[in-house]
Amino acid sequence: MLYIGCHLSASDGYEAMINQALSINANTFAFFTRNPRGGSAKKINPDDVKRFLEIYKREKFGKLVAHAPYTMNACASDPKIREFAVYAMRDDIKRMEYTPDNYYNFHPGSHVKQGAETGIKLISEQLNTVLNPNQTTTVLLETMAGKGSEVGRNFEEIQEIISRVNLSNKLGVCLDTCHIWDGGYDIVGNLENVLEEFDRIIGLEKLKAVHLNDSLNPKGSHKDRHAKIGEGTIGLDALIRVINHPALKNLPFILETPNDMEGYKREIALLRKNYSD
Repeated sequence: MLYIGCHLSASDGYEAMINQALSINANTFAFFTRNPRGGSAKKINPDDVKRFLEIYKREKFGKLVAHAPYTMNACASDPKIREFAVYAMRDDIKRMEYTPDNYYNFHPGSHVKQGAETGIKLISEQLNTVLNPNQTTTVLLETMAGKGSEVGRNFEEIQEIISRVNLSNKLGVCLDTCHIWDGGYDIVGNLENVLEEFDRIIGLEKLKAVHLNDSLNPKGSHKDRHAKIGEGTIGLDALIRVINHPALKNLPFILETPNDMEGYKREIALLRKNYSD
């Protein structure tokens, strides 16, 4: 089963999101838990969630991949920014329990000239502060392109964070195709080797979701510029190999391409056409 969708706006509630997903033939989706460029979060309506869960179960949706705000930086040099990161993640995990057993994805953060080692230490400390044994939500570290002082630029940095977290069973990884390509991983010429390296360093059992994006830049550029499917330097053929790879094909795929809803609908149809059950 190809579980595929895109980012949807949470402003109108859960029921509106899942109906919008159905309108483009999606069977999963992503949404920001709060304002992606700020800190405010809309109050959750339990009746809206109840209606959403009824549709979610009836239509056999795959795991949802919620996204933390971009402003959440667990390893910032400013203590106040780190305090907000702790507050936002703790509150978001609590909110995620309205829709249990799903995923909460976040960018590890930028160490801002403190060095990767300090960044890794601060991120793992936040996770040790926030994660709790009773949560059903799995928190996903996203692979990054290595732009600026980003942490998570390679599999080793992701694994180092995971290894320092006490409740590592509550953690997973979201692999972004544009990010790892821009980060220097050759998913076009040697996807098998990339996944073998992921398995050796992190373990494929930790890979829970994929952000499926083409890239505007060449491999190793460390730029993080997404392109529409088949219109970038990764290309359609390589992305079709990603969705059909035995280690990946049953994961939720989230499109973050520069599109409107009609564009996402076309990309979903294209990928479904090229998916092998």
